[in-house]
Amino acid sequence: MILRQEIINRFKAIFELHGFDPLDTPAIEYLEVLTGKAGENEKLMYAFEDQGGRSVGLRYDLTVPLARVVAMHQSEIVLPFKRYHVAPVWRADRPQRGRFREFWQCDADIAGVESMAADAEIVSVLTDCLAAVGLDNSVVHMSHRRLLERIAMAAGIPQEQAAQVYRSVDKLDKIGAEGVRKEMVEGGIEASQATQVLDTISISGSIEDLLVELSRRLQNDANAEGAIAEMTQLFQLLHQMGVPNDKAVLDLTLARGLDYYTGPVFEAKVTEPKVGSVAGGGRYEGLIGSFGSRSISATGVSLGLERIIEVIREHGTMPIPTAVAQVFVPVVDRNLGSAAELTSELRARGLKTDLSLLDGKSLGEQLKYAGRRGIGLAAILGPDEAARGVVALKNLVTGDQIELERAEIVQSIERMLT
Repeated sequence: MILRQEIINRFKAIFELHGFDPLDTPAIEYLEVLTGKAGENEKLMYAFEDQGGRSVGLRYDLTVPLARVVAMHQSEIVLPFKRYHVAPVWRADRPQRGRFREFWQCDADIAGVESMAADAEIVSVLTDCLAAVGLDNSVVHMSHRRLLERIAMAAGIPQEQAAQVYRSVDKLDKIGAEGVRKEMVEGGIEASQATQVLDTISISGSIEDLLVELSRRLQNDANAEGAIAEMTQLFQLLHQMGVPNDKAVLDLTLARGLDYYTGPVFEAKVTEPKVGSVAGGGRYEGLIGSFGSRSISATGVSLGLERIIEVIREHGTMPIPTAVAQVFVPVVDRNLGSAAELTSELRARGLKTDLSLLDGKSLGEQLKYAGRRGIGLAAILGPDEAARGVVALKNLVTGDQIELERAEIVQSIERMLT
């Protein structure tokens, strides 16, 4: 729980650094709000009737509730609307590694901006969040939903079957190319068409080379050229925002399974361990308008907390805190007053300090307790130390102990912890 909170705090700091405001929404929504937007994930929705006989469901993501809020309150919301939301969501999935029925998402979204500047800002937020928790082996894979649609149409697949292509290609990492081809054929797509789609999305090369080759294959298709132009601009903006070239790559096999995506889409993956994507998102043009309001463009990203925790625990990408408290102040010889005064001084400077509640226990027992809690430092102010005007500072990990001037103890601890 402490590691989870530390990650959330770091993500919130990044969101706010980029100018996003917090938002919260109810865990339960009317079923009509949630249905028709999740694609295959809709099968995993927890749906039921409440005591009033109303059809309701637990939210399966944080994007659809955001869209509802923007639609309902658009006269009050100042656009562009930048918000972040950290909360649990629920899906009736089969629990397995990195996948749970209840899990936390950390979302950042921008509503009311049609240009690629918003998408670039979202990807920049994502890369900053991953860097903040030490996921240096992460890469953001990017594509465009409209590109995949035009690739499918160039293969002769009708637009009404495009959703089948998205859902099948989205499983490429799980079931492989042959599995995707088989699923598309079973969904009514001809084998030759499925093969052509897989051939096109498998082309490789630099971002520039890929976009040039796509232009050649999809020539005379204005919609495809528009998507290619958007991706070209998006990568240029990311470069200008300081996102390293190796941290955001073009990946035509990326589809994203949710039906509401309409433009650029992206997923963040780590090279090890193999836990699937740790974050994903994209542009959704029609979702807000589906609630009966005017259409408002939006784009966003969702970071999956449980998978990120798993990566951190397995690879130690950041220090794993075991206690919130930074300093432990024991009570020596029942001298609670002196310990309380020192604790108050430390807390006043923002140092997270735990005052011992084990008055009457020996100093050794109190320090053993603090060590088991995972607290790193103990500030000891007994009668002997008080008489000499010092405080003993003990490192509870190494066992090393030094004495510091009483008047300088707060500043000394601050320097040690920064």
